[in-house]
Amino acid sequence: MMQATAIANPNIAFIKYWGNCDPKSRLPANGSISMNLGGLYSRIKVIFSSSLVEDELFMNGVPEAGAALNRVKQHLDRVRQVSGVHLYAHVEGENNFPMGTGIASSASAFAALSLAATHALGLELDLVALSRLARQGSGSACRSVPGGFVEWLVGESDLDSYAVSLAPPEHWGLVDCIAVISREHKTTGSTEGHNLAYTSPLQEARIADAPRRLDICRKAILKRDFGSLAEVAELDSNMMHAVMITSSPRLMYWKPATLAVMEAVQEWRNSGIPVFYTIDAGPNVHVITLENVADDIESNLQGIYGVLEVMRATVGGPVRLIK
Repeated sequence: MMQATAIANPNIAFIKYWGNCDPKSRLPANGSISMNLGGLYSRIKVIFSSSLVEDELFMNGVPEAGAALNRVKQHLDRVRQVSGVHLYAHVEGENNFPMGTGIASSASAFAALSLAATHALGLELDLVALSRLARQGSGSACRSVPGGFVEWLVGESDLDSYAVSLAPPEHWGLVDCIAVISREHKTTGSTEGHNLAYTSPLQEARIADAPRRLDICRKAILKRDFGSLAEVAELDSNMMHAVMITSSPRLMYWKPATLAVMEAVQEWRNSGIPVFYTIDAGPNVHVITLENVADDIESNLQGIYGVLEVMRATVGGPVRLIK
C-alpha cells in the first residue's frame, strides 16, 4: 500500500482563464494571473492498494460517483501512465470552503491530488512538471501549484503551458474577503462553461486584449500598485462575465446580492478605500483589500442583504505534502 497526503490553496484570478484552445489538454485561450488564497484549502489523501478493484473517491466523507469520480479516475490514469504502476486508488478529499460556487475548489483539489498521487507512487516532479500535470485535471489547478502571486503562461503545447510564481506570499499583504452569496453547487460547471466561451461574439475581443491586461496586472503586482491592479482586475472580471452572459446558452451566475456587493465596493473605492472586486464562475464576490482595512471591509460586507457569510483569506503558499 502506497499513500501520501497533500494540501493546496484555491486561487483567485485577477486576469481570468475562460475558454480553451485545446479542451482535451486544457490549453488556455489566454494567459492568466492569480493569487493563492491562504487559509482556504483542499486536503487530498491518496492510497494505492492492490486490494482495490476500482478507484474510489470520498469528498468530505461522502462517496462520489458520476462526473466527479470520472475526472479523478482520468487524472489518476495520467499518473499511473507516467509511473508505470497500475494500482487502483482510494482518494479522500476535504475542503474547508464551499465547492462549485466560484471559489476554485477544483483548482486546489487537483493541485493537491497531483502532488499526493505522484508522491505516493514514488514520482518526484518539479513545480513545472507538477503544474503541467495539474492543468490537465483542471486548468486553474496549475496556478495552485506555485506559491503567492502566480502567472499561468499560455504556451503553445502541453510542454510550455504551466504556472510560475511572480512573487512570494510575503511580497504584498493583500486580503481577500469573500462575500458568500450562495453555497449551492452551480448548475453549469466551469468545464462546460469553457466550451461555451466561443459561442459569445465577445470572446475573440477579450482574448485579443488579454496580453495588454496581463502586462498591466503583472506590473501592478510587482510594484504593489493597488490602484492599477483594481482597475484591470475589475475590467477583466466584467469582460469574462460579459462573455458568459452573451454565450449560447447564456450563463448568468450573478444574483441580486452579487450586484449589491459590486456596487458597494465601487462606492467604497470612490471614497478612497483601497478595495476592488473580482468574480469567478459563480455568484460569490472576491473583495480584495489591504490588511489595515480588512476588518472594516469584512464588517461592511456582512451588513449587505443577501451575504450569507464572509470568508477571509491572505496570500497563500504552494501545494505541499503533509503527514
